[in-house]
Amino acid sequence: MQKSDFRGVFPAITTKMTAEQEVDLTAVRADVAYQIESGVDGVIVCGSLGEASSLTREEKLAIAKAAIAEAAGRKPILLTIAEDSTRAGAALAAEAEAIGIEGLMVLPAMRYLADDREVVAHYRAIAAASGLPIIIYNNPIAYGINVTEAMLKEMADEPKFVAIKESTGDTRRINETLRALGDRYQLLTGVDDLALESLILGCSGWIAGLVVAFPRETVAIYKLAAEGRIPEAMEIYRWFLPLLSMDIGPKFVQNIKLVEAIVRGTSPVTRAPRLPLVGAEEARVRAITEAGLKSRPDLSKYGF
Repeated sequence: MQKSDFRGVFPAITTKMTAEQEVDLTAVRADVAYQIESGVDGVIVCGSLGEASSLTREEKLAIAKAAIAEAAGRKPILLTIAEDSTRAGAALAAEAEAIGIEGLMVLPAMRYLADDREVVAHYRAIAAASGLPIIIYNNPIAYGINVTEAMLKEMADEPKFVAIKESTGDTRRINETLRALGDRYQLLTGVDDLALESLILGCSGWIAGLVVAFPRETVAIYKLAAEGRIPEAMEIYRWFLPLLSMDIGPKFVQNIKLVEAIVRGTSPVTRAPRLPLVGAEEARVRAITEAGLKSRPDLSKYGF
C-alpha cells in the first residue's frame, strides 16, 4: 500500500434525498461533479454530514459507486466507516475496497462508549480488512470518545493509518500531536470555524462542511493559507465565519442542507428522525445565508 496524500480540501458531502426521503443517486453524482469542477482535492461520502447514521449498508455502497463513477478517476472518493460494530465496519471496509473506493475515514464504533483498548482494537480490525489508507476521525465532542496522543502513538506502527481528522475543537491538540508524533500522521482540520487557525498551526488538509455550498471560497482560503497569504485568506474567512458556524450543533445537517438549497437550489430534505428546520431556526439560517450571498467576496481579486 502506498501512503496517500490527503493534503487539500475534502468535502464531506451531504446525501441528497427525494421528497420521499429516498437517496437520489443522480443528485449525488451532480454534487461530486460540482465539487471536482470547483477545485477540491477529493470527496468524502456517507459521513456525519452525509447522514451515515440513517443510511443502510446497501445505500452507502450505492452512493459510493455513484460517486466513483462520476469522479471517473479525476479525484479520489473516500467512504466513511461509522458502523455500530467492528464486524460491520470491517465488512464495509472490505466491500468499499472491492468497488474502487480509494480511502476510508473511520470513526470509533457507534453507540457503545468503548475504552481506549477497545477503540484501538476496533481501528486495527478495520485496517486489517482492506489495503486502503485510513483517516482516523477524532471527534470526542460529538461521539464521546477521545483518540488520545497515547493511542495515536500505539497505532503508529500500522502504515494504513495515514491521517487524523482533528475535530476536538481544541487547537492545542494540533501542536501537541505534532510535537509528540512529528510528521507520522497528516493532520486534517475538521471544524469549519477553526479551519484557518488550524491550517496555520500545521494541518495540511481541510475536511469541510460548508464547502458543499461554497466550494470556490473554501478552496481559495486553503490555497491562500498554503501560499502564506494569510491576510488575504483572513479576509475571505471572516466573511465566511457566520456561515461556517452552521457546521456546529446537533442540527448541522439540516442547517447545511438548507444553506445548499438557498445557494444552489438542491434538495433540503433530510431523513427522519431529522425534520426540516422551522420557525426561528429556519429564519436564522436563511438570514445568515442571504447576508452572506449579498456580501460574497470577489475571488478574482485574489487570483481565483
